[in-house]
Amino acid sequence: MAQNIRVAPGLLRDIPKPGEKVYLIDGSLPVEGGENILISSALPYCNNVPHLGNLIGSLLSADVFSRYCRTRNRRTLFVCGTDEYGTATETQAIKEGVTPKELCDKYNALHRETYDWFNLEFDLFGRTSHPLHTEVCQSIYLNLHKNGLLIKKSQEQTYCETEGRYLADRFVEGTCPNCGANDARGDQCDSCSRTLDALDLINPRCLLDPTHKVITKPSTHAYIRLDLIQPRTEEFIKRSSAEGKWSPNSVITADGVITDARLKSGLQPSPITRDLKWGVPVPIPEGETDEEMAQKVMYVWFDACIGYPSITAQYTSEWKQWWFNPKNVKLYQFMGKDNTYFHTVLFTSSQLGDGRPWTMLHHLATTEFLNYENGKFSKRYNRGVFGPAARDTGVSSDVWRYYLLSIRPETSDSMFSWADFGAANNNILLKNFGNFVNRVLKFTAAKYDSVVPDGGDAPGPFPTDASDPDAEFIKDVNDLLTQYIEAMDGVKLRTGLQHILSLSGRGNLYLQQVNLNNALFDSDPKRCAQVISRAINLIYILSVLIEPYMPGTGANICAQLNAPKRAVPTQFGLDILPGHTIGAPALLFSQISEKSLEEWRVRFGGSNQLTDGGAAPADAGKKPAKKGAAGAGKKGAAAAPVPTGPKSPEAEALEAKITSQGNVVRGLKEKQKAGESVADELAKALEQLLTLKGELAEELKKSA
Repeated sequence: MAQNIRVAPGLLRDIPKPGEKVYLIDGSLPVEGGENILISSALPYCNNVPHLGNLIGSLLSADVFSRYCRTRNRRTLFVCGTDEYGTATETQAIKEGVTPKELCDKYNALHRETYDWFNLEFDLFGRTSHPLHTEVCQSIYLNLHKNGLLIKKSQEQTYCETEGRYLADRFVEGTCPNCGANDARGDQCDSCSRTLDALDLINPRCLLDPTHKVITKPSTHAYIRLDLIQPRTEEFIKRSSAEGKWSPNSVITADGVITDARLKSGLQPSPITRDLKWGVPVPIPEGETDEEMAQKVMYVWFDACIGYPSITAQYTSEWKQWWFNPKNVKLYQFMGKDNTYFHTVLFTSSQLGDGRPWTMLHHLATTEFLNYENGKFSKRYNRGVFGPAARDTGVSSDVWRYYLLSIRPETSDSMFSWADFGAANNNILLKNFGNFVNRVLKFTAAKYDSVVPDGGDAPGPFPTDASDPDAEFIKDVNDLLTQYIEAMDGVKLRTGLQHILSLSGRGNLYLQQVNLNNALFDSDPKRCAQVISRAINLIYILSVLIEPYMPGTGANICAQLNAPKRAVPTQFGLDILPGHTIGAPALLFSQISEKSLEEWRVRFGGSNQLTDGGAAPADAGKKPAKKGAAGAGKKGAAAAPVPTGPKSPEAEALEAKITSQGNVVRGLKEKQKAGESVADELAKALEQLLTLKGELAEELKKSA
């Protein structure tokens, strides 16, 4: 970066270079009386490769909020890691012919590779198989025991006579008693999404071998007394959901009380141990002996949520300054909505029952499900983008991040579409955001020898009085800045992204209104210098606003401005001063061709033929969230019948026309956002698009 850097003081923050931490270990602790933000993302289950639904449901969303907090100079800690214990790991290890530890090593590496490419900036991405995880889990278990909140109960459990072992819920399959689906698991039916007990299944069969005889046999387990803790749990949920403004789809009523049926009908003691080998060993309290309990492990949903403090302990020995500091630390948690119960009821009750002053949930950010091209992500059918495969398209991770965040399923299911993916890049990033930045910087390089001209403004906020020719423009920028900060503080990430695009769109409109061109440079050099100075300073604001969403793009803009990274401002003003030399202008984005989009649509489209010889889905996880916002949704978003046979040439031609017409509509919408009068043209284009979709639906009926 050149030495002639002229920027106003007070703008900078300590943003790391790639691979560096914002804070060193000894400086990573919360500050008394300061803004300290603790962020966790639902731990991805370690039995499969993550897909785009996993990313947007929790990890990518948490990363954006973490980065945003850092741009506001808040002390921030973001932890995540692989959730490695439980039945699903054991079952997948059996399928792959490896030990559970070998399986977790393999998938932990694949998760890390994926998240590294998507530029997720964890302070630590840990593992629940770490010894410190066992230590923290066992301490909570023993405190619950000490406080009289554990009881032992002997209940019938599924047992495989041939294997001579108790079968945990995921080792049993059978017919769902609610909907009749024949592939329900012992913990949940994916068809009707009901939570089950393995004993509820009709005609149960052993997952290890369906020919093995499954019977019931008594087994003793430890139960947490949720019934005794429920009043405190409900009071906490009501208070926290109101103060922290939890996501509406966290299943909360207007009174702030979670509507989970189990809580409404009264919580019952819940088992927190399992008859497995791979897991956190159940500790025996000092002075007691219990050979049967000593052979068991903790229930994975009990230990999984404890992974957040245990991974923090893996990061710093002073982890309790984060997790036992409710006065100074606010905890934000990101997950799919189907993880809600385990975090708000089971984990909350465990913290309350433990008795120590835990940092507890402040804001809960939950998402709906992301579907894929009118269907579901399926590793089994090779349908959808999994793991680092997005990298193979050659499209930057920033563009992937932008598109996924623009369709983040905040209040309803959303759908990944290759047509929309292309339009997002070509019509929004390239023609709106990228166009504004490139046009201003190229003009500066060409007309001012890359030196920011003196527009007559003093350092600080630009004037908003009516005598200023740009008063309306400045007011609009300030309003959008305020709206961005409000949206981001409320964890409304899609809204925050929309405000950024509105800012770049307002910048494009500003250039049109002032008619920035060679004639203005020649006829009114003073006014031209003012326009360029103000436009460059808007670009500087955009660099920090876009950074949480597209960190590479934010860094690229700073490089082109030849300016250091900065914090989020609250007002639009002169921050890059006259006489500052910018860097070399370059396009931020490149066009994605229709040919490429079609190639990817075919490549990732999968088929109705199994890719694993008929084995159970590799993306089967133990938990609901590892399916949805972790993955596939329950609702289809099909716009037309799905043909069972090959598409006719007529259908293929109509699909091509729809893609083309959709791009026309999106282009017109962007023009409308930028202030152009295209209402009549847009209405006609929309009508034509709907007509084409109707024709396609009729054509597909013939082959459906």
